[in-house]
This record gives sequence, C-alpha cells and structure tokens, in this order.
Amino acid sequence: MKFSKPLIILFFLCFIVSCEEESTLVMEPVVYTNAPCDDCPEVSIEYPRVIEDTKIARAVNRGIEEEIIGLLTFSDSLEVSDINEAVNSFSLGYSELKSVYPDETVPWEARIKAEVSFENHRVLSVRLDSYLFTGGAHGYTSTNFLNFDIEKGEKINTQELFRDLLAFRSYAESAFREQENIPADAPINSTGFMFELDSFYLPANIGLTPNGILLLYNQYEVASYADGQIQLTIPFREAKQFITPGMKL
Repeated sequence: MKFSKPLIILFFLCFIVSCEEESTLVMEPVVYTNAPCDDCPEVSIEYPRVIEDTKIARAVNRGIEEEIIGLLTFSDSLEVSDINEAVNSFSLGYSELKSVYPDETVPWEARIKAEVSFENHRVLSVRLDSYLFTGGAHGYTSTNFLNFDIEKGEKINTQELFRDLLAFRSYAESAFREQENIPADAPINSTGFMFELDSFYLPANIGLTPNGILLLYNQYEVASYADGQIQLTIPFREAKQFITPGMKL
C-alpha cells in the first residue's frame, strides 16, 4: 500500500502532537526517615524530585522542599535553607519543650508525603499530605496542593487556573450545597458549617486529580476537627467553562 506525501506528513504531525500530550517529567522518589531515638521526634518524609535540570524542574523541586521546610521549621528565628535543617529545627523544638516539661512531654511526630495527583503536557499538580503531632490532645492532619505551569516553568496560584474566579466560586457553592444537602435559600452555615461571616468561599487548597478539580478544606477551615477534611470534586467537563484558556485540562 502506498501513502501520499501529504498523508505521511499529517501522520507525523499527529504523532508529534500525541507525544507532546503524553509527555511526563522524569522523577525519582526521595525518602527520609530519622534513626530511632528515645529523646527525639519521629520524622518520616517522602516526596518526588524531578531529576532534569530545567526551569520547571527547579520550580517543582523548590516548591515541594519549601512546603516541607515550612511544615517542620519550629522556630521563626531560625534561618532554614534545606530539609535537613528543618528536621533539626523540629527536633530542637521538641528538646526545648522536654527540658521544661520532662515528665509530661509525649514524643513529637511528623509524617509528610508528597505525590503527583495530576499531570499533562501543560499542568502538574502535587498533593502534599502531612500529620504533625507537637503535643496536646491530638495531632493535626493537613493537605496542601502545589500547581505548576509546565510550559512556563513556574508555580501557579489559584487565580491563574480560572478565567473567572467569581463565576467559578458561585458554581462551586451550588455544587457544595447540593453535596452537603444545604438548601439554596438557607445560610451556608445552617447545617453546622463554620464559614466566616456565614458566606461561602473557596478553600485555600485547590488541586487537580484525574477526576477533576478538587476543593479541599482542611480541619478547622470550615468545620470542626471531628468532621475532618471537607472535599468537593468538580469534574473537568463541568469546570471547563471557568478554566483559563490554554490550560487544556
């Protein structure tokens, strides 16, 4: 069978576009676990690291590391530049507390795990789950999302994902009310939520997953600790009308 020259060119163009759509960043897992110790906190960290030396690789690696450093740095007076120093800061905080209350201090704990939750040729979303216990009745579990524009090689803030953030917020409120069985004509807190000023707002953490855009409210953000995290997923087919042109989600 013979193919015409234009048809061959078209085939290769389609092949190139297909490869671009499926391209992925090359990553390696990084695992940190401190040695067992009676007088030190238990620390466990897992996260992906992009191994290429590109603008987006540096942005992703720096973004993840800064997030981990922020979680572990116990003293604002310390200058912490890497994860090892952050772990030392966390350990120092525990040691200082134990020196004051030697008989009452329960060992601290930090468990942090980051993983890619969504990736295409244009956007990368990283989900970072953490559990920190630094005394008290219970620890604190939280999830943070980091979103990156692969083509630009930089981190994306929430507003950059949407061409009309106010319209998306209004749509999200309707979806949230439906999911949580809150009447459309009732105050948003009428069923027990704790939105400030009794007014719906988007969460601090918005991430991407294969199922759509995930709105995630951490503990205490809009509900009690006992209620845990509150999550709402809006499928891409529904959110498409609000997405910034060019994101191609």
